[in-house]
Amino acid sequence: MKKEFKIITQLIENNTRVLDVGCGDGTLMKHLKDNKNIDVRGLEISKNNVQTCIGKGLAVIEGNAEKDLQQFPNLSFDYVVLSQTLQAFYRPEKVINDLLKVANKAVVTIPNFGYWKVRLQLLFKGTMPITKNLPDEWYNTPNLHMCTIKDFFNFCSKKNIKLYKSIALHEEKTSNINKFNLNLKNLSSELGIFLIEN
Repeated sequence: MKKEFKIITQLIENNTRVLDVGCGDGTLMKHLKDNKNIDVRGLEISKNNVQTCIGKGLAVIEGNAEKDLQQFPNLSFDYVVLSQTLQAFYRPEKVINDLLKVANKAVVTIPNFGYWKVRLQLLFKGTMPITKNLPDEWYNTPNLHMCTIKDFFNFCSKKNIKLYKSIALHEEKTSNINKFNLNLKNLSSELGIFLIEN
């Protein structure tokens, strides 16, 4: 189980309804269902992943979050999870707004394009960085909107989205992000994990 998923699990309360957007093969969904008594549903764009999830006994529908989140009634879930997918959307701001209509709270994780190894690769090699969290080449990456921890933190502030919890993840270590250590966490962390509220 990825450390990211363990942190997400800790952020979500027991006995709640959760929508996992871009749920992949259902690993996080299964963990939530088995360990926290959570009524969890998934929305996934890949037909193969949907079939894998259904094979695990998970409730998943095939769909594109940019179009299909609007189909869910307002506040039909307690939490919605968007794990390392925000940067792949054409209109990430709209997706965030839709997440916060579907649920009162959203857990959003982003690969940090401000991480020092990413910056160094770009500076010294002059090529788009490839790391553990960003494994694709520039021409086949799903990432359309490169975002840093600092970008997302500032976006929430600008849009009056409440940052309930901001966590930096580097390897297996976690730490809290605040406005005083934002530059340091932006430089030293591979992943940002945010619990946001309207």
